[in-house]
Amino acid sequence: MAEPADLAALYDAHAPALHAYLLNLTRSEADTRDALQEVFVKLARQPQLLANVRDPRGFLLRLAHNLAIDLIRRQSTRQRRHEQLAEESAALFAAAGDPDEALFRRALEEALSELPLEQRTVVHLKLWEGRTFEEIAQILDLPPNTAASRYRYGLDKLRARLRPLHDELKP
Repeated sequence: MAEPADLAALYDAHAPALHAYLLNLTRSEADTRDALQEVFVKLARQPQLLANVRDPRGFLLRLAHNLAIDLIRRQSTRQRRHEQLAEESAALFAAAGDPDEALFRRALEEALSELPLEQRTVVHLKLWEGRTFEEIAQILDLPPNTAASRYRYGLDKLRARLRPLHDELKP
C-alpha cells in the first residue's frame, strides 16, 4: 500500500485538475467522482505504478483518461444510460455575474459537449491543462500529429459554433 501522506499530497495537488478533466470527459458529476476515486484507489493498491514517474500530473491524467474511457465504454452498452448522458449538461464553468458572459459560458459548455470525445479530450488537455501535443500524445497513447489534428478540428468546430454568439455579444 502507498503511504497515506504521499497519496494525500498527490490528491491535494492534482485532484481539482483531474476532476475538471474527468467532468469534461464523462459529462456527469457522479461518474466524475467515481472515476476520481478509482484513480486514487488504484494508486493505493498499486503504489509501484508511481515508481519512476517523472510527470505526476501527466501520469494521473493518463490514468484518469483510461479509467474514464473504460467507464464510458461500459455505459455505452446500456442504451438508456447513453441517452441520459447525451442529455445531461454538467456545469464546467463557475457562474458569471454578467448575463452576456453567463450566456457565452453556457454556449461554450454546449459546444464542448457536442465535440466528439477524442477532440473534447485533446481540447481540454491543451486549454485547461496547458499540455503540449507531445504530452497529450503520451497521456492518450497516440501520435503527436494526431493530437494536434484533433485539437485543430475541435477548435474549428468550437469557432464555427460560437462565432455567431460572439459576434452578437461584441460591444
